[in-house]
This record gives sequence, C-alpha cells and structure tokens, in this order.
Amino acid sequence: HGREHSFPTRRSSDLVAVAPNVLRLTAPNPGVMTGPGTNSYLVGTKAVAVIDPGPADAGHVAALLAAAPGPIRWILVTHTHLDHSPAAALLREKSGAQLVGMPAPEHGAQDKKFKPGRIMIQDERLVGDDFVLTAIHTPGHASNHLCYLLEEEGLLFTGDHIMSGSTVVIAPPDGDMASYLASLALLKRYPLKRLAPAHGGILEQPEAVIDWLIAHRLGREAKVVEALAAAPDSTLDELLPVVYQDVQALLFPVAKHSLTAHLLKLKDEGRARRSDNGRWHNC
Repeated sequence: HGREHSFPTRRSSDLVAVAPNVLRLTAPNPGVMTGPGTNSYLVGTKAVAVIDPGPADAGHVAALLAAAPGPIRWILVTHTHLDHSPAAALLREKSGAQLVGMPAPEHGAQDKKFKPGRIMIQDERLVGDDFVLTAIHTPGHASNHLCYLLEEEGLLFTGDHIMSGSTVVIAPPDGDMASYLASLALLKRYPLKRLAPAHGGILEQPEAVIDWLIAHRLGREAKVVEALAAAPDSTLDELLPVVYQDVQALLFPVAKHSLTAHLLKLKDEGRARRSDNGRWHNC
C-alpha cells in the first residue's frame, strides 16, 4: 500500500489505451490506500509484458489474459507490496510468462512468494518485439522498487514511486526518505514525457511533477525541524498534528510512517536525535 494523502482523482475505466502499444486495466481493489485500484499495464502488441498484475484476484487475472493482444511473455512488478505482485503467480500459471523484478525485502508487508526468474538491475533493458523497457532502481517507498521506462514513448511506469492524486507513504525500516528523494532526482536524468503510475491516471509534465514532489517533501522536512525547535523532547504523536496540520486526522496513522522517515533522515544528518525513551530532540 502506498498512499499518504488522499486527493480527488478520476476513476479509471476498465480498459484504457494510454499509448499506441500500452493498455491499462485497473484491478478491483479501490480503497483509501489504493485510490481507484492498482493499475496493471499491458505493453506490446505481439509478445506482451504485464507490469504490476496486482492482488491475487482471479477475475483480474482472467481480464488481463483476455485483454492481452498477444501471448504474455513477461510479468514485471515494480515492488512486492501486496497490492502489486501477488497476482503474478496465478498469471504465470496461466500464461507461462517469466517473472521479472527484484525479490521481496525482509521488512514490511511484502509478497515473499514472488520469486523473479529474472532480477532486473539499474539500466538493464528488457527487449520485446515492439518495445524496450529500461529498469530504473528507485528505492524509497520500498527498497526493491523499480520503475520501468518505455523507451519508444518516454513513458515511465512509476509503480508507487509517484502516484496520481496523492503522495506516497515512506514507511521505515524498508522505506527510506533520503533514498526516496535521491530516487526522484535520479529520474530527471532520463528522457521522460509522461508518467504512468500504479494508482490514478497518467501524469503529464514529468519534470514539474518530480520538482513538486521534492519541494513538498523538503517543505514537510522543514516543518519537522520547526516543530522540534519549538517543542524539543517531543513524541511522534505530539509532532504529528503540528507537522501534518493540513492532513485529515484519520490519515495520521499513515502519516506517522513518513514522519518517522523524516526524523530518521534528520538523525542520520545530525540534525535531530532520539533519546532512549523514544522522544525526539533538535540538534
């Protein structure tokens, strides 16, 4: 799961063409954490790659098989959170496709059953008959998170690294705020034209979106620093309503993860410290 803030977002239709050789099918798992649901993408018009098959839902798997314009040869996952990869096993059973991605990390609610036959690394390319996908390692939301760039279209499948209609939860210990910010900056090195997130609709003007996200996170970090300066020796629960005063209280349990990630980043930078009793202080 990934969402931190919930903003209004248009519900996706069942099957949408988002590029000449890309179809989007949204899984039937809408919710506070998933927005309209997990977007699965079918790439290619001959041999097909499926990106993020979603939760283990037999109906969704059947819909993916029916929608594919050719045989499904690859099943790629951006990361192994439970709304992204569990359907991979069933889809592989039905299609014989190769599982592609990175293994599940130790921490957090991960799909430990996902065992990729091909482990992608930074800038590795998967070459299909009519497409090329380049893997970009983007840790932050999850340590094993990959984005995939469809080179022909400049279309980046962002998984939960960038969402439409919300910001992303960074939940330690597997989530890491410094890594997230570095991964956002890394994306600016690539020729991006549009972003295809795992939750919500297509995003235009990728550089502007990335710049806004970085500024938003640094702005939130500044609020953490201000809150610690005003009230040193604070607990997480005392800091939450101050740092996230623009967020609905019902989302505080989720925001608490990202607040922890901000504080740990500041601690690593020598800008905050945590006492043995778990209270936080400025430096």
